[in-house]
Parts: sequence; C-alpha cells; structure tokens
Amino acid sequence: MTLRARTIAVWRRVLSLSWPVMAEQVLRTLMRTTDIIVTALFSPAAVAAIGLADLYARLPLRIGLGLGGGAIALSSQDTGRDATANRDEAITQAILVGVVAGIPFVLFGLLFAEPAIAILGAPENVARMGGTYLLIIFLTAPARHVALVAARSLQGTGDTKTPMYINVVSNLLNIGGTVALGLGLGPFPNLEIVGVGIATAVGNLFTATALLLAIRTNWTQASFVRPQNQTITKQLLVVSAPRIGEGIAATIAEFPFNAILLAFGTEVNAAYQIGRRVYQQVTGPLSRGYSVASSVVVGQALGSGDPERARFEGWATVALGLVTVGGIGGVLFLVAEPLVRLFTSDPPTLEYAADFARVYGLAAPFLVSFVVLAGSLQGGSDTKTPFFARTSGMFLFMVGFSWLVGVRMDYGVMGVYAGILLHYVWAMGIVGAGFYWGGWASRAAAMMEERGSAGET
Repeated sequence: MTLRARTIAVWRRVLSLSWPVMAEQVLRTLMRTTDIIVTALFSPAAVAAIGLADLYARLPLRIGLGLGGGAIALSSQDTGRDATANRDEAITQAILVGVVAGIPFVLFGLLFAEPAIAILGAPENVARMGGTYLLIIFLTAPARHVALVAARSLQGTGDTKTPMYINVVSNLLNIGGTVALGLGLGPFPNLEIVGVGIATAVGNLFTATALLLAIRTNWTQASFVRPQNQTITKQLLVVSAPRIGEGIAATIAEFPFNAILLAFGTEVNAAYQIGRRVYQQVTGPLSRGYSVASSVVVGQALGSGDPERARFEGWATVALGLVTVGGIGGVLFLVAEPLVRLFTSDPPTLEYAADFARVYGLAAPFLVSFVVLAGSLQGGSDTKTPFFARTSGMFLFMVGFSWLVGVRMDYGVMGVYAGILLHYVWAMGIVGAGFYWGGWASRAAAMMEERGSAGET
C-alpha cells in the first residue's frame, strides 16, 4: 500500500472506533455545559462554586480514568493476542479495584465537603453552595469509577458502541434532570445547585448499573471471571498508577491555579470555567475519541506482534487530530465571543471568557497531539511518559509561570493565558519524544509474555 492509502485506511479505522466515543462525549460535555448554563442563571458565584467543587470531583474521575487506562491497555493487547481469559480477568479486577477506591470519597464528602471549598479562599456563600454540590457528587464516587473502568475495558476489546448507547441515555437523563431540578420546571421542585448535583449522581448510578449488566450478560464479548492471576493484578496497578498519579497531580495543580485566578476576582475564575467549557464542548469529544482509538489500535497491533504497525497508526492518528481538532481550534479563536455569550452576559466575565476561549483555540493543535500520543503510549503500557509530561507542564507553566509573570511580575491575566499555552506545548514535546524514541513496544511484549498472554489462544 502507498503511504496515502495506508494513512487513509488507518483514519477510517480510527474514525470507526472513535465516533461512538465522540457521540457519547458530545452529550457528556453538553451535560457539563448545561450545568454551567443553568448555574449561570443563578449568579457568577454559583458558577464559581460548581467550578471549585469540580476541582475535588475530578479526583474520582482521575482515578477512574487511571484504572480504565490500565484496563484498556491490557484488554486491547490481549484482544489482539486472542487471550480472552486474561482479558476478562483484567476487566473484572479493574472494576473491583474501582469500587474499593471510591469508598474514601464517600467518607470525605460526608465529613469535609464545605470546609474543602472554603479552604480555597472562596466566600462563605460560594463555599456553602460548592460544599453541598460536592457532597452529592462524592456519594456516587464508586459508581463513577465503575462506569469509567467498565467503559474503557469494553473499548479495549474494540466495542465502543455499547458504552456509547448507555452513556447517551445516561447523559440525556442527566441533562433533563439538571434543567428540571435546577430550574424547577413543571412538577419538579426548584432545587437550584442541589438539583444539578442530584441529576449528575443519578446519571452516574445509571451508567454503572447498565455497564455491569452488559458485561454480565451476553451483550458484550467480555465477561466476569473469578480473579486468580496475581500477575494481572500487578500489571494492572503498574500501568494504572502513573495515569492515576497524572490525573491527581493535574487536579492538585488546579488548586493553586484557581487560587491565582481568584486573586484576580471571582469574574476571572468564572470566565476561566466558561472559556474552558466552550473549548471542551467543541473539541473535547474528538480529542477523547482519538485518544481511545489510538490506545486500541496501538494495543491491538502490539498484541498481534506488529510494533511497526503500532508506530505508524499512532502517528497517523496524530495527523488526523491535527487536521480536525486543530482546524476547529482556529475557528474557535475567531468566534470565541459569540460562543461565550451563550453562558454569560456579565461584561467583565464575558471579556475574560472570550480571551480564555481564544487561548484554548490556539492551544488546540498541541493539546490534541498530546492527548493522542498519550493514548498511543498507553496502548503500549507506557503511562509514565504522559505522567511526567503533564505533571511537569502543569506545575512549571500553568502554576509557576502564571504566578511568576501574572502575579509577581504584575502582568495580570496575560501571564495566565501564556502559562496555559506553554503547558500544552511542553507536554506535547515530551510525549512526542517518548513515542518516537521510547521502548514501549518491547515493554508491552515483555508484559504480555509475563502474564501468559503470549501463549494463550
């Protein structure tokens, strides 16, 4: 095949794998966007409250994604190797670990929700609203873990449609619940921010239950088995740990970063939440879809014993991301202000939100390249390189550079804009070097040999 024909073939497979992920992410992102729109009808303080609470709410998200990263790496490799017994055990173990890992968040929410928001420097009314929302979200943390891990486990087998069907229904329920309970439409009570939290919690429970039933029945290729292989447990944790650490470190970095934003005023913090939400709504689904697809194609290529194909398909997916997400980022830069007007009419918030959206538009090519390459490395069981890339970028640039230039050197919010952009440029460079020069292919082969996948049929 010619280079062009080979590339187009990869793009077709990536799109066939990623479009269901994109579809569900459109609604997932729309759900979060609806949360912001509804809370913006209350006040800028409500937007800040839900944004600050989301800093903590990302912790179970990061752990679920981390465990899901380990599950998708092992399940994609073992699917390519036709090692179904190992694949099913990895899926079962990942889900069980997810349930256990969610219990501490339930306890934290019951005991420390409101003080956790107040310690960030939030005013009393913001801390009260944010604490209430956080408590509701943390009560369903185990279900959130199960939903994330089970979805990525199935995606690793090449089944991206089952998670899509379930998540589409869940997100529609969530969106409807947010509008109905948040605004008190029809027979529903007007619960405002409490209603927004309840809608999200119900969505988490529905998704987890439906995915467990799909795996337990004959709906999917995967199934539950009794855990026995300790090598699979070890490898699952080894691959997942850097992903979890990456997510937690990024979340930790968001705390001082949001404190920097709050130092410039509540309107700036709210504007950041809105500007980032606009970017995530228009590009996030594509980026997430390409990331999942790159993990699957690279992992399955390695499972079939073809590392050269794995490398080519990883780079081809990056090219697809640049063409699509990079182009959308350029459009976002040009039409940022009309888009953020959908979220707020407050003049100071509107001005800053448009600028944040433009910054994310400029960062789009670097961000999608990082996400896709990180997914490719994950398919090869290398989660350490993305961990270093993202963690160092967050602390060096989003926090360090933003504070030094924006606060210390008194350049204001301009320093924050530059810090965001530099973070993604740095992270892309690190994972690009890791994918080009790293030994992830041989590492994945050795791990398959160790857990017995190489000899299973």
